[in-house]
Amino acid sequence: MTLGLILIVIIILAALLSTIMLFGKGDDDYRNAAKKNTTNLSIIYIVVILLSFIAVGVYIKWFA
Repeated sequence: MTLGLILIVIIILAALLSTIMLFGKGDDDYRNAAKKNTTNLSIIYIVVILLSFIAVGVYIKWFA
């Protein structure tokens, strides 16, 4: 169980870091056009991370 949680956190952090690193690449026109998309993607990551923690908490509380 602990190994699974550690792997989930590592995958989430890797996805977040790679998204942030890719945000700085590209030309100026693309960077300006991609700003809204990056903001939306960041919001999606935040929501998914929160929901994942809630789901793990519910699983631990009622099913473990």
